[in-house]
Amino acid sequence: MADDGLMVFGCRGHPVLTDGICRELGCRPGEIEIFEYGNDNTFVRVMENVREADVFVVQTSRRPVNHSVMELFITIDAMRRASAARVTAVLPYFPYMRSDKKDQPRVPISARLVADLLATAGADRVLTLDLHADQIGGFFSMPSDHLTGMPLLTDYFAGLGIDDLVVVGDTGRIKTASECARRLRTQLAVLDKFRDPITSDVTIRGLAGDIRGRTVLYMEDEVVTGQSIREGLREILRHNPRAIYGACVHPVFVDQAYELIEDSPLEEMVVTDSVPLNPDLPSGKIHVISVAPMLSEAIRRIHTGESVSALFAEAAVH
Repeated sequence: MADDGLMVFGCRGHPVLTDGICRELGCRPGEIEIFEYGNDNTFVRVMENVREADVFVVQTSRRPVNHSVMELFITIDAMRRASAARVTAVLPYFPYMRSDKKDQPRVPISARLVADLLATAGADRVLTLDLHADQIGGFFSMPSDHLTGMPLLTDYFAGLGIDDLVVVGDTGRIKTASECARRLRTQLAVLDKFRDPITSDVTIRGLAGDIRGRTVLYMEDEVVTGQSIREGLREILRHNPRAIYGACVHPVFVDQAYELIEDSPLEEMVVTDSVPLNPDLPSGKIHVISVAPMLSEAIRRIHTGESVSALFAEAAVH
């Protein structure tokens, strides 16, 4: 616990990231006990006094996702019942964020449900990173801060000094890709991508822009199976680029995604640590940039009442 009442607790989703956040803040992670009973019910006990403390609970969405989400809800409830003055849920990767609209008959909007359940559990505030759609920010009934890891990725590539770089994004994330191209002071090319809402199969219908003989930076917000990356690379290669790099904020890799990236024509796949990687699978082409400094600074600003949006105004100047 910091001397000013700030306390950071981590659920089991990403203890390495929690430790990194605490190192940046100069405090230790709060003591908490979490385990499952024989009937698979989750038990949480806060092991130190949080009365009137400003508590931040870190939990990313990782497999098994439903366990991770319930663990967060129960932990927030435990903090509230232990008389914490304020509880902020820190979600580097927000669960169910792709279920953000009613795009078929008789389907739920699961991201909205998660937002409602965070309020029910007792969260006073939400801090999250790169939501799939800006509209999710409107689902919360409490204050929320939506950070983006894209500046971390673009700053990395700016530091490589590649003078013929062109950013490639797909039609679903054109706003983000355009902002990356602006930050890198380069051109933008666009993949016309269609994802089947039921099967999630990806079809690439073409590429608009000139990438021939240039170095491509292929941007995604998240990668799960790697199918979108594979199909996008297939189309990009048809235009004879000089080299290809990949980048995404949320590396939600299933097992086959590691092999796909390793065997792909990518020079490097740059990701953040919003989701922990599997250390037992090949990752020679994967370069990880930590979001701990950014999240810790946002936590500090929330605690002291400073502007969080100014964090990105400052980043845009560099």
